Amino acid sequence: MTTFPGRVESGSVSDEPLFESKGIDYIPLSERRGRPRDLAWMWAGALFNVEFVVYGALLIVAFQLRFWQAAVVVLVGNLSYLINGLGSLQGPRAGTAAFTINRAPFGPRGAKLIALFNWVTQVGYEVLGLYLVVSAGLALLGKAGVGSSDGLKWVLIAVAACVQLTLPLFGHRVMLRALRMMVPPFAILFLLLAIQSLGKARLGAGHDATWAQMMAALAFVLSSGGYGWPMNANDFSRYLPPATSPRRIVAAVGLGGFIPATLLLLLGAAVATAVPGASDPIAGLPHALWGWFVWPYLAFVIVQLFAINSIDLYSSGLTLQAIVPAIRRWQCVLLDTTLAAALTAVTVFSASFYSFLQDFVLFMLIWIAPWVAIYLTDYLLRRGRYDSASLMRTDGGLYYRNRGIHWAGVIPQLVGMVAAASWLNAYPAWIAPLSSHTGGADFSVFMGALVGGGLYWLLNRGSAEAESRAATPDTDEGWLTAAGADR
Repeated sequence: MTTFPGRVESGSVSDEPLFESKGIDYIPLSERRGRPRDLAWMWAGALFNVEFVVYGALLIVAFQLRFWQAAVVVLVGNLSYLINGLGSLQGPRAGTAAFTINRAPFGPRGAKLIALFNWVTQVGYEVLGLYLVVSAGLALLGKAGVGSSDGLKWVLIAVAACVQLTLPLFGHRVMLRALRMMVPPFAILFLLLAIQSLGKARLGAGHDATWAQMMAALAFVLSSGGYGWPMNANDFSRYLPPATSPRRIVAAVGLGGFIPATLLLLLGAAVATAVPGASDPIAGLPHALWGWFVWPYLAFVIVQLFAINSIDLYSSGLTLQAIVPAIRRWQCVLLDTTLAAALTAVTVFSASFYSFLQDFVLFMLIWIAPWVAIYLTDYLLRRGRYDSASLMRTDGGLYYRNRGIHWAGVIPQLVGMVAAASWLNAYPAWIAPLSSHTGGADFSVFMGALVGGGLYWLLNRGSAEAESRAATPDTDEGWLTAAGADR
């Protein structure tokens, strides 16, 4: 059992500096604060979001499930928020961000390839959020009689990008507090939305979808839900003391994600049975609302989207810093925002946004499916024991191995990606050969995880345990002593 000598008692998140100066730096034990429940409120505040209503509507509109089938897929798929909880355990033990910890299974250079995949993913979700913000802004201005023009769209894109910077620039403390404050008003908003729209729902409408369609929908829920969040999780849990109860972390993160995501997906699926265009939260869903409620609804949509986008933008900055350590976190946030704004402009002037959304969420599974399994398997093999000083090094240390690349980690990731791609059904953009031969079944998540995680376990079950025994205990004194040899 790992011990943590020199551990200090945890304080409140409110004791953290208002402006976070750290990026992927090691968080000293003296600066570890907070409780697992802080993570529960953070995830709930982020996921009480209109995006999940959209995802629920897509289960009916795009995957053509009946409501009872959508409900089964949602309940099963959202159990994956327990995986997000497991993906939050590494940060308190290592004291650093997710894609710095990623150097343990892949090596400091090999980890950069995986970090690049994640950076692209995070920027993609930022584009999704900014697009919906701009759409809501245009709808509000349209109701005010302002109209719409290309120039107005450019202005809204620029304004949205500038506003989006705020929470990620301030950092950890402000984000956790702000997201927690958003839970009560957004819960009330969606309660009112449910009251107005569920009376029009036709839950028995449609025809039963095939099991292959249900599997494809399940892959979509997993990717957009708990299986698609471990890349971000440790960026927020790393401030917890290392002796924080793992069970409480898993329970807090799991419930904080499961409850809002399940409620909103079910609401979106129910609304889609009655409201034309329900997969469009801007133009479609307001048809189900009371006339006066459209104004506050659209205003809340904008704030909510900024909230969930702040998580992606914060993590994309840390991920970019893991790729290029010389860049400061605030510089990464500015760079990512600029890129996301440019890509948002492309999507705003495109007519194929919702097909892009469905394809993007599914194609990301190709790398996410094996990576999550490898990341969690590595943690279990090490029994949660990392050498934090070595994680911060890019030119040596315990995890440097073969010139900075741990092939016993990279190869399982690549093989797992092939396995996931071979079972992916992202119709009409791509139907994998094995998926095509089984009626369109999508086993991309399961095969990617099984092959990638299983192969990693076979190749590393001895070496990872040996590295865990060689790791320097995570104390401020031990870390500084080990790190001093590299400077």
